Amino acid sequence: MKIIAHRGASGEAPENTLAAMALAIEQGADAIEIDVHLCQNELVVIHDHHVDKTTSGTGPVLDYSLAELQQLDAGQGQRVPTLWQVLKLAAGKMEFNIELKGHGCDQPLPELLQRAIDELGYRPEQFIISSFHHPMLARFHRNAPQYAIGALTACCPLDLAKFATDLDANTLHVEAEMVSKELIADAKQRGLPVYVYTVDRPKMLNELKQLGVDGVFTNYPQRSRQHLQQHHQTQGWNT
Repeated sequence: MKIIAHRGASGEAPENTLAAMALAIEQGADAIEIDVHLCQNELVVIHDHHVDKTTSGTGPVLDYSLAELQQLDAGQGQRVPTLWQVLKLAAGKMEFNIELKGHGCDQPLPELLQRAIDELGYRPEQFIISSFHHPMLARFHRNAPQYAIGALTACCPLDLAKFATDLDANTLHVEAEMVSKELIADAKQRGLPVYVYTVDRPKMLNELKQLGVDGVFTNYPQRSRQHLQQHHQTQGWNT
């Protein structure tokens, strides 16, 4: 089961910061999930539409210039990084799930990803682009079909995983409390790997592993992997 560091190793470092990314890489995560907004035509890595929760500032991201945004304390002296800074830190050695958050942030992304491929040694298959904003995700996919997309949901739809195939998605990403045997089975029948967020509790890791989930987003990548490895030794699972 793939271990995806949720906003970096955000259980042990400030979320979506370079410190969290570096720790996730150090801990051997299989991939890193990050969130992006658009700020003065630059993609920045922050989760909320407002800066209040994760920085020393207040108000919407859109109210800040890039210079002002990067003056804020994002925790432990960390700053809000640009997507380019994050990709440069990993230097082509990490897979990324880039979640589109802010309106319009899909538009500059293809060019930046191509730059990362040309200058930093990434491969197209190292990127999955996801979003709850399905029209924006569909637009990105039309403009840059060479990149995989992940269909995000915080519920269990009536038609199960059909919405993901309607989007021509490559993966299904579902909230942990909403995942079910039926949804997983339907996704697998449609050829969609299932990734579940956000999973830190050992009991839930066990349950999802038994259900055949393909990967989890976790705030504690090292701890989650260690738990799965320990359970593998006692249960005979493949991790």
